[in-house]
Amino acid sequence: MKKVTIILAVLMAIVTKTIGQQYQPNWESIDSRPIPEWFEDAKFGIFIHWGVYSVPAWAPANEDIGVYAKYSEWYWWRKNEDSAAGKLFREHHEKVYGEQTKYQDFVRDFNVRYFDPEQWAKVFKNAGAKYIVLTSKHHDGFTLWPSSQSWNWNSVDVGPHRDLCGDLNKAVKDAGLHMGFYYSLYEWYNPLYKTNLEKYVDDHMIPQMKDLVSRYEPDVFWTDGEWDHASKAWKSEEFLAWLYNDSPVKNTVVVNDRWGKETRSVHGGFFTTEYDLVHDQKGVGEISRPWEECRGIGTSFGYNRIEDLDNYSTSDELIDLLIEKVAGGGNLLLDIGPTADGRIPVIMQQRLAEIGAWLDVNGEAIYGTRKWENAPNEPQNSTVFYTQKGNDLYVSITDWEDKPITIEGVKKVTNINLIGYSGKVKYTYSGQKIVITPPALSPATNPGNYAWVYKLSNAISN
Repeated sequence: MKKVTIILAVLMAIVTKTIGQQYQPNWESIDSRPIPEWFEDAKFGIFIHWGVYSVPAWAPANEDIGVYAKYSEWYWWRKNEDSAAGKLFREHHEKVYGEQTKYQDFVRDFNVRYFDPEQWAKVFKNAGAKYIVLTSKHHDGFTLWPSSQSWNWNSVDVGPHRDLCGDLNKAVKDAGLHMGFYYSLYEWYNPLYKTNLEKYVDDHMIPQMKDLVSRYEPDVFWTDGEWDHASKAWKSEEFLAWLYNDSPVKNTVVVNDRWGKETRSVHGGFFTTEYDLVHDQKGVGEISRPWEECRGIGTSFGYNRIEDLDNYSTSDELIDLLIEKVAGGGNLLLDIGPTADGRIPVIMQQRLAEIGAWLDVNGEAIYGTRKWENAPNEPQNSTVFYTQKGNDLYVSITDWEDKPITIEGVKKVTNINLIGYSGKVKYTYSGQKIVITPPALSPATNPGNYAWVYKLSNAISN
């Protein structure tokens, strides 16, 4: 009998290992789930903020009122808010639309008549992005899919009369990219949320999240709007246990850390920063797990029609930003804000095309790399960044310098080349220190206009 019991125990262990771990609805168990490796390899994703707020498409981009008050997707809330920012939003709204115009009235002009999901997917792929995250529902509660929990406040019942999540999901996956969805846990003016949180969570939020996952099988589930309540109230642990154990994407999906007012940089999947902030605080320093920085190309996530050239980051700045975040062990989720009629603004397309052109040459220093743990402590304004892939070291230079570049803590390499440049690169090696002499570049031999990458083959010991 004892032998039978032992055999049964061994068989159970084998079965459990074969079918995968069953995660329990508590943070200790949830946090033990490894983040699928595809996410750490991807490095660059595109965020899309698109909804009813794309119709007014306005925020005070040039006012000194803090980062968050410049987000156009907060239009409905800000115009009702008793604050300096709220006053600016109200004044604009009453001047342009009149006091009688309600936010809900904007839905008739959210017509997406020029939305071409295949063209969007082509833009994203040419940008070198590996994953896409679309706002399936922002804090206004309007869903971009036919959610039965949001009757007459979704993109099929009103406005576009089109399943925007479904259309883009198909196009992005057909293009060979990973597709994900942003989802706001809370809704500013949902009566059920305001009066009965538990019923809102049980009857509205969780069924809606499960529907989104089951319909479209996303690779990323990116939550937000968690700050009003602790994760217990949102029942986040229960949902994540379902997601990891029973959902159709249980083995591939990644999630972020926005699951309760106590969870950012503590629980969930990858950690997040936003314009380098965690809530109102400067982003975390030493991060213990994969992480992701998200921000817009300009001052807003949603489209802001009054942003001008000075409000947009240049292509050079965005490429430097990507290099900096990846060298720090993170990903960059760069946001675009399409217009209400479904166009990606040309300036955003231009920025994405420039990033894609740079990645076409230098992508091996970004994709599939990891932070070099032995990198020297460079000053904050450094223009030298390091990534590692296997035994190879990549040294990215964001501002070209003719003076020699010194790298310490490496072994004698088998080769050094400047990616995209066909000439030889001179260097010396002594005492675990390599000194690279930058080549003399001409317009004909320069591999790019923004950042330059040296590849040091077999520079790192296992």
